[in-house]
Amino acid sequence: MAPREASHEPAGTPAPVETGIATLAQLRAGVKAFVDKDGEKRKAEILMIQTRAGKPKFYVHYEDFNKRLDEWIDAARIDLAREVEWPAPEKPEKKKAVASKADKAPPKVDPKNPKRSRAQIEREASGTPSEATSSNVPSKIQRKDSELLVTTEVTDGVTPKPEDEEMDVVDIQDAAAAAKAMPDEEYSREDEIEKLRTSGSMTQNQAEIARVRNIEKVQMGKFEIEPWYFSPYPIDFIDVDMVYICEFCLNYYGEETQFERHRSKCTLLHPPGNEIYRDDYVSFFEIDGRRQRTWCRNLCLLSKLFLDHKTLYYDVDPFLFYCMATRDEHGCHLVGYFSKEKESAEGYNVACILTLPQYQRKGFGKLLIDFSYLLSKREGKLGSPEKPLSDLGLLGYRAYWQEVIVDLLMDGRIEANIEDLGAASAMTTNDVLHTLQNLNMLRYTAKNQHVVVLTDAVLEQRERQKAKEKVKGKRSIEGERLMWKPPVFSAASRTWNW
Repeated sequence: MAPREASHEPAGTPAPVETGIATLAQLRAGVKAFVDKDGEKRKAEILMIQTRAGKPKFYVHYEDFNKRLDEWIDAARIDLAREVEWPAPEKPEKKKAVASKADKAPPKVDPKNPKRSRAQIEREASGTPSEATSSNVPSKIQRKDSELLVTTEVTDGVTPKPEDEEMDVVDIQDAAAAAKAMPDEEYSREDEIEKLRTSGSMTQNQAEIARVRNIEKVQMGKFEIEPWYFSPYPIDFIDVDMVYICEFCLNYYGEETQFERHRSKCTLLHPPGNEIYRDDYVSFFEIDGRRQRTWCRNLCLLSKLFLDHKTLYYDVDPFLFYCMATRDEHGCHLVGYFSKEKESAEGYNVACILTLPQYQRKGFGKLLIDFSYLLSKREGKLGSPEKPLSDLGLLGYRAYWQEVIVDLLMDGRIEANIEDLGAASAMTTNDVLHTLQNLNMLRYTAKNQHVVVLTDAVLEQRERQKAKEKVKGKRSIEGERLMWKPPVFSAASRTWNW
């Protein structure tokens, strides 16, 4: 084994950051500079540089801010009078140097096994893994990553048959920070699929292209929307100023003439599923991912523009999509949706949930959450959303859980314990416990028994919320309007179509 290089830095000490004055020509990806943002100078990392109309454009991420604020900026907004931070040198070069030193070490011959080849002896002496365990695995993983980027290009037309598919799109959660912190490992195909399904990371090693928002603007109905995150739409859309999305069939086009020609022929006026709920305000449609693959894939691509913690895979078969829409004389307009596994081993009642940005801050998110728990009550199960939640999703669920639990306690119709609260609200005991702890409503007696306490602060907050609801009006889901029975699926329709 080759000796390790001596390090004069104490263990755990971060590497020193190299700073200095830079010119515009010296800026590159990875450099951190101060950028003018809303009249203030904020530190931002340059993720990508492009030349448009002969002028450089910089895609930057502001430190300590959500990725949805990432944007393309002009060179004039970068403060070159202040020092910039240069990116740390790449570590693989250091590993190669260490490996080259190890190659010089004399090989050791095992007298018990003299028939080994010289190549095997040299590999052992240098510490280099054999081809069977090293070189083939990374190339296999890289090939899978490239396939994912290719298969995410959805084509218009008839829904493909199951035997024509390799991968389908699935909304699965992702903790980006956790994915970055995970060490690189080698996986079999089955292990990799399971890891991606449960962790939701777009690839095992997040591609740099996924850090850059690839769509500038989206027109959907009468709204023009600025996307927040990367979504694997066809690569041709990178150069267009506007992507046109049909608000009924969710097909997407890069040219307005193509979109207008499609609109003149499109006959769909509502999500392609069964309407299972209708009141004076909204309707809910249940859509089977196996029956409407193309529409559900388009929905997943659209939602990825606004969900950083979700990953798309081309298998929507194991999922049901519950889409909420408002109605007018032109049709049913998609407001938001949540997806749900047909058979969840963990008992999740929501896999992915989204209110489109043009309808946010209007109470639709609460209706989506309330409807998901109404389905759980009809099924006779306790439900919980798939973790981890996005930042906005966590805020929405916390507000809903707080309102439901406080109202149940104020009504006084059930016992003030965690199990009864969960049964009455179709919430899991973990979610009830999390809410009570977050509101500081849980006390413990000398006998180590928990007691639920309604504090004055919680009561005052709920009263203020009720006063606002009287002024603005409160909308809620009416259980008696739900025309739905829990669906029963065959084993084939619940599995992944791989």
